[in-house]
Amino acid sequence: MLTSLVALMAIVSVEAQTSAKVPRLVVNILIDQLRTDYLEMFASDYGDEGWQRLMTEGRFYTDVQQPFSFADRASATATLSTGAVPRQHGIPAQRWLSRQTLQPVFCVDDRRYSGLETSEATSANYLKTSTVTDELKRASRQKALVYGIAPERDMAVLMTGHSADAVLWLNDDTGQWCGTSYYGQLPSWVTSSQGNQRSGSALVKDAWEPIDGLSQAFKHKFVGNARFRQFKTSAKINEEVLQVATQCMSATRLGEDDTPDMLILGLYAGTYESAEAGEHLMELRDTYVRLDRVLASLIGEVTRRYGLENVVLTVTSTCYDGALYQPTLQAGTFNMERASMLLNMYLSAKYGQAQYVEATYENEIYIDHKVVEQRQQRLGDIQAECEVLLAQMEGVSEVYSQRSMTIGYASPTVARVRNGWASGRSGDIVIELNAGWKLVTQQNREIINKGQAYVEYPLFVLGNDVRAQRINGPVSSTALAPTLARCLRIRAPNASTVAPLQLK
Repeated sequence: MLTSLVALMAIVSVEAQTSAKVPRLVVNILIDQLRTDYLEMFASDYGDEGWQRLMTEGRFYTDVQQPFSFADRASATATLSTGAVPRQHGIPAQRWLSRQTLQPVFCVDDRRYSGLETSEATSANYLKTSTVTDELKRASRQKALVYGIAPERDMAVLMTGHSADAVLWLNDDTGQWCGTSYYGQLPSWVTSSQGNQRSGSALVKDAWEPIDGLSQAFKHKFVGNARFRQFKTSAKINEEVLQVATQCMSATRLGEDDTPDMLILGLYAGTYESAEAGEHLMELRDTYVRLDRVLASLIGEVTRRYGLENVVLTVTSTCYDGALYQPTLQAGTFNMERASMLLNMYLSAKYGQAQYVEATYENEIYIDHKVVEQRQQRLGDIQAECEVLLAQMEGVSEVYSQRSMTIGYASPTVARVRNGWASGRSGDIVIELNAGWKLVTQQNREIINKGQAYVEYPLFVLGNDVRAQRINGPVSSTALAPTLARCLRIRAPNASTVAPLQLK
């Protein structure tokens, strides 16, 4: 009996210690296009409580990489929240072509739900897998509080997932914080006059100028119909997100009981109006300096309210670079409409007259599966013929089809392309051009291939039971979701297969 009692006391002691390590609040901060090299370039301009504190007191992973090709904000955000790749979670890009209508589909559009303070009908239903917040809601039987706040609609929805108490983004037309009925009604602290007093015209009345009065000054005024979209690509948007996040903590019961909660924030570290970094280097510096102050304020607020020992705070990047790129050397132009016409002529000559290429979108070609079936041909054979012809065209670096991605899956390069390909949404053929070549789409949009230049992206983890350390080796962006799940002592998202990062 004495032995049993001692053993029982040991078990209770271990359970108590484990319970004590579960944070009351997880603050997950996702910064669009944050780069490690830029972060370190401006290090001499930071204070002690923002970036420097994260680097010295937190666990600092310097080299986070997306395990798939052609990442953008939507596909990257979905990967970070689910721990899965587009092939699994179903978001290959912000937009893809609907095979039913042959019209572009936006990744969070959903006519079944009403916009709140916006005309945009929105849901997370295109996201096929669960997120960390979904698993937290399930594990807590909906008791956990979850709030997502970001400048952009796709980022706000995809980083938060299917289950949340509120998801907010900034309306491009009015400057109001808005949401969707998919998550229920907007909280009263958002819709009150106090909640929206900074929104609208007041939000953009002040120009963006250097925060520390640099001699190489710039000044950007937000004017015209695009003024709120311009504001969202300036460093000032992050200060607005901080204001709303602080208001959220004040107006809700986040972190106030034994059930862990989550606050997910989206910030911006890209270039102004997505221009080349070289064109707006001083603006980029100001963005990182302002981010330093925003993070210092946020860490200070979280520490004051909850105690840092009761919080896990993560800061990471979407792990892609969306800035425009102008090649040093003049490269060629690849026209998708012309390429599809040549493909149709070639395939008609070989298999009989028909419109085999149904449409193109961005760098992808969609084959008409019904036509192939009617001609009693094998889709794999048609795809193989397309690969052969396209590979001979000037400017084409690689051509991938569903067939070749399956056959060549052992190749790391092909595996990355396959990871970014979503069945039923991506095209049958994916074209990769040589660096510097310009792609002219059927929709008359121009895209310049920046090539595969290697860039490092950071991840910081600070707070509850996290050991400070700088880690320079590469890690996958898919590791963040299972790592947060481990901190919360819940199941990882249902398509996550990567082991969580070790934080001790």
